[in-house]
Amino acid sequence: MSFLDSVRVLGAMARVTAPSLVDIVRGDLRRDVVDDRTKWFGRRVIDLLDIQLTASGAERVPPGRSYVYMSNHQSHLDIPVLYATLPSPTIRMLGKTELFQIPLWGRGLRAAEFIEVDRSNPTAARKSIDYAAQLVNEGVSIYLAPEGTRSPDGRVGKLKKGGFHLALATGAPIVPVAVKGTIDILPRGGKVMRTGQRVEVTIGAPIAVEGRDLTGLMEEVSEFLVTHVEGRGSKG
Repeated sequence: MSFLDSVRVLGAMARVTAPSLVDIVRGDLRRDVVDDRTKWFGRRVIDLLDIQLTASGAERVPPGRSYVYMSNHQSHLDIPVLYATLPSPTIRMLGKTELFQIPLWGRGLRAAEFIEVDRSNPTAARKSIDYAAQLVNEGVSIYLAPEGTRSPDGRVGKLKKGGFHLALATGAPIVPVAVKGTIDILPRGGKVMRTGQRVEVTIGAPIAVEGRDLTGLMEEVSEFLVTHVEGRGSKG
C-alpha cells in the first residue's frame, strides 16, 4: 500500500477539475473538452496505480448512438477504469449526491453535465432521471451502477430500477459491463489505494429495450454481471 499513490490520484483529479473550473468562470466548458479530460483521468489513474487491466468487448458496441451503460460497483476506482475502457466518446455518470457535496469538485461535476441523484428526495431523483433522458436524446451515453452502492465483498447485489426506467423511456440500449478486481485496489471503507492489482472489464453486447419489460431486463443484466464477476449463473 502507498499513501503517496493515493495522493497522486487526488492530484490527477485536481488536474482535470482546476481547468474545468476556469472554463466555468469563463462560461466556456465544452462537452468535447470534458470528454477528453475524463478519458485522460481514467488512463492516468491506471498508469499511476500500475493497474494490470484486461478489457474486452468494446467491439460489440456499435458507434453512432447513445447507450445506458450499467456495471456492478466494487470500488470508487470503477469510475476511472470505465472512463478509460468504455467505447462511447461522450459518457456522463449518475452519482450519489455526496460526490457533489465535495467543495469545487461538485461544482465541476454539475457544470460538466454529470447527474446528481439524491435518493432521499424522490422529486429530485425524478428530475435527475429526466435530465439524464435529455442528455441521452442529445447523443450522450449514460453510465450508472444499478446496485446503488459499492459491494462490501465483490459480489453483485440486487439491482435498482431507476436506470432501467431511463433506458425504457429513451429507447437507449443497455450495455452491461462487468468489473472485477477494483475492490482489491480500494475496497469500501478503504483509505489507501493498492498498486499493481489485476482488473478485468467485460463489456457485453447492447441489449435492445424495445418491447421488453422491466423485470426481464433487470434479470438479463443481473445474469451477465453475476456470470462475469462471480463466475456462476444468475442468483435468480
